[in-house]
Amino acid sequence: QVTGHLDDCTCDVETIDAFNNYKLFPRLNELLESDYFRYYKVNLKKPCPFWDDNSHCGIRDCAVKPCPSDEVPGGIRSGSYKYSEEANNLAEECEEAKRLGAVDGSLSKEAQQAVLQWTQHDDSSDSFCEADDIYSPDAEYVDLLLNPERYTGYKGPDAWKIWNSIYEENCFKPQNVKRPLASGRGDDGGHTFYKWLTGVCVEKRAFYKLISGLHASINIHLSARYLLQDTWSEKKWGPNVTEFQQRFDEVITRGEGPRRLKNLYFLYLIELRALSKVLPFFERPGFQLYTGNKSHDVEMKNQLLDVLHLAKSFPLHFDENSFFAGNKKEAAKLKEEFRLHFKNISKIMDCVGCFKCRLWGKLQTQGLGTALKILFSENLIEKIPESGPSYGFQLTRQEIVALFNAFGRISTSVRELENFRNILRNMQ
Repeated sequence: QVTGHLDDCTCDVETIDAFNNYKLFPRLNELLESDYFRYYKVNLKKPCPFWDDNSHCGIRDCAVKPCPSDEVPGGIRSGSYKYSEEANNLAEECEEAKRLGAVDGSLSKEAQQAVLQWTQHDDSSDSFCEADDIYSPDAEYVDLLLNPERYTGYKGPDAWKIWNSIYEENCFKPQNVKRPLASGRGDDGGHTFYKWLTGVCVEKRAFYKLISGLHASINIHLSARYLLQDTWSEKKWGPNVTEFQQRFDEVITRGEGPRRLKNLYFLYLIELRALSKVLPFFERPGFQLYTGNKSHDVEMKNQLLDVLHLAKSFPLHFDENSFFAGNKKEAAKLKEEFRLHFKNISKIMDCVGCFKCRLWGKLQTQGLGTALKILFSENLIEKIPESGPSYGFQLTRQEIVALFNAFGRISTSVRELENFRNILRNMQ
């Protein structure tokens, strides 16, 4: 059912599939395996700000194993610590992590300047996310490759409460309009809901579709990397077709599944558009992906620019000029509402009981928040000078890592979708 044209866009599903699965996905994946992008600093100990939450997940697949500081390349570490030598005596090693060679921590003058600029730049006014304080003693580096997003067994009322809180309180939806398949309610097949959704302005509709797309993407990952076998000798992860069908099959979900998947494609277009727009920021000669390994960093920057040029070459980009285009005062008010709603969603991620789900939830909301920040900063990005500091528009290392990894997750979902299509075709 998921074919053809997408609402509110000039694009279609087939164009995205071909572009993503055969061109972008392989290159992006390679980039995300590099040192710069695999280490993400996160605080998983922040208390839930909205309700008392003692339901920490006891399932072992929910655990996240942080990295001892000495496993993280020196360039990344020094950047995060404003160059102070923080002695970190954690002796345990990252599970199966390859020993990283000795790293040269002495960065050049320009490098130090650039890193200080990142850390000094306070972007609270243009930020769509409640970002973690990476200087907090509770913030730790996590190796994303060793803590992959997959099915953990975290479901039921706790997981339901998180998504319910996101949809009911943060998607501009009136209380009396019930969303389709919300549990335990008389459901009219979503008629009232979609009537409401069609009636709201394009920005509020887009907001709902982005959240629904993110939800669909996460559900695809859980279905594609499902725990199929769990014995003392081995664990086997792989695609679970039944799980996938329960979430997306048109008949089982009463028509809702295909809509969710179309929202995933909409989210893909929004984040792809942000990558194509942010190219000038990364193209500057002064911008480097610091890990402390000079030749590797140069190579990674070239790979990064390849991915961004590829993103820019996509033929049917989303046109975000329809957003916030009306009356200036109204548009500014709506944009601020949009930002605060999204900020709230990023805070809800601290209520997720399963730590692995919390890690990926925080990363993906920060990534989407960064994409929105880019789309709303277009005029600032155009004014970035060729060389020297870029004070008007700035991205921290955290935002960069989240932006690319979040898009990597959506790109993976689109790729996995093709895999599920093939499996289902062969089963018929």
